[in-house]
Amino acid sequence: MAEHTSSSITIEAAPAEVMSVIADFDRYPEWTGEVKQAEVLARDEQGRAEQVRLVLDAGAIKDDHTLAYTWPADHVVSWSLVKSQMLRQLDGSYSLAPVAGGAHTEVTYQLTVDVKIPMLGMIKRKAEKVIIDRALQGLKERVESGAKS
Repeated sequence: MAEHTSSSITIEAAPAEVMSVIADFDRYPEWTGEVKQAEVLARDEQGRAEQVRLVLDAGAIKDDHTLAYTWPADHVVSWSLVKSQMLRQLDGSYSLAPVAGGAHTEVTYQLTVDVKIPMLGMIKRKAEKVIIDRALQGLKERVESGAKS
C-alpha cells in the first residue's frame, strides 16, 4: 500500500509565474536534480502537456517513465503513471495558492511512489521526501532567479 508525502514552500512570485515554470517540462533537467531528460509526448488543445516522458535518477529510484498530466484548475496540475520500468505508482500534484496579495505563492507538492521491487517503506518515504524537497527548492530558485522559459 502506497502512502503519500507532501511538503510546501513559499516562492516570491505570482502563481502564474510559478505555474509557467512548472509547465515548461523541456527545461526540467536545468533545475530539477532528479530529472535527467524530459520529452513532451502529447499536448492538449491549450498547448499544455498531457503526456511526458521523464528519465529520473533520484538515488534509490532510477527510472524511465511516462506520466499523464491533468490541469484541473489554473493553479493545480496533477499527474499519474502511464508506464514505467521500475515504478508501480507515481502520482502527484502541485497546488499553488496566492499569498501576500498574490505577490507570493505557496506551493504544495504531494507525491505517492510505489516501486515494483521490494523496498522498505521507510526508504520509499525518504526517497519521496528527497524528490519533493529538491523539486520545491529547485522550483523556488528557478522562479526567483528570474530564469525565463
